[in-house]
Amino acid sequence: MSKNKIKNLKPVIENRQARFNFDLSENFEAGISLDGWEVKAIRAGQADMKDGYVLMKKGEAWLIGMNIQPLNEVTHKVDPIKTRKLLLTKSELSKIFKSTQEKGLTCVPTKLFWKENLIKIKISLGKGKSKFDKRRSSKEKEWKREKTEIKNLSSNLK
Repeated sequence: MSKNKIKNLKPVIENRQARFNFDLSENFEAGISLDGWEVKAIRAGQADMKDGYVLMKKGEAWLIGMNIQPLNEVTHKVDPIKTRKLLLTKSELSKIFKSTQEKGLTCVPTKLFWKENLIKIKISLGKGKSKFDKRRSSKEKEWKREKTEIKNLSSNLK
């Protein structure tokens, strides 16, 4: 196998719940400050961002609520849901801060992925959906799925 194919085999962890609960608008790619055991656990696919969100404090972005389960080899006591620092530029930090303060948007993690040998996290600004919006988006998703099934059946009959 070539090196490019090996890189693509590394796990990508997505937060599908964020797309369901929020209307996502602007995306940012951030680095994340991790310990060694956390990197190994992410490589093994032991991370969960379902309850995670980004908090701005003293001009810095912090990821709160992301759960990284330690592997069995970790012998010391660790906190799987600790607060982790996000690495962003000053302009990105100010844009996120303004959007969350003035426009009332929420910043949520949507994807955790590898970029060469670094772990990056994609965070998005979003506005919370109401129950009505959630029902409508799930109906649209079902309708698209049914359309593709009908299209596939009609092409098979020909």
